[in-house]
Amino acid sequence: DACPGLIKIRLKFLNDTEEVAVARPEDTVGILKSKYFPGQESQMKLIYRGQLLQDQARTLRSLRITDNCVIHCHRSRGTTAATPALPEPGPAGPTAPGLPLGGGTLMVPTVMVVLALGWYFRINYRQLFTAPATVSLIGVTVLVTFVAFGLYGQ
Repeated sequence: DACPGLIKIRLKFLNDTEEVAVARPEDTVGILKSKYFPGQESQMKLIYRGQLLQDQARTLRSLRITDNCVIHCHRSRGTTAATPALPEPGPAGPTAPGLPLGGGTLMVPTVMVVLALGWYFRINYRQLFTAPATVSLIGVTVLVTFVAFGLYGQ
């Protein structure tokens, strides 16, 4: 049934569908993406045991991915409509996946700093804040909290 030296990996998608990938332990994350998601490598995010597999050069063996492991697959929507017609993502392969992720990871601390500054000024200069401004600050804080737990609580 199993070929010697090959492992089966269950690729699980958000809509609960699964696809079985067959790979060698010495294959890299990049090889797995290009084999099963050709032309969509930069949009595919692979998650194994809660960790985003960002390093395209890491081998499956080094990540301890063994036979019958499950890797969760997520397709980013951000640039899918604009970029398929452009041939440029090919040569820029190694840098392309980092750009959307870099922006996303910087967004959370930026929003948190802005919120913290808002609360700092609200506490120390409360005479400058009207009741609607305070209610808005509370609402934005609650919204950001729900979004943060929705994104990172999975």
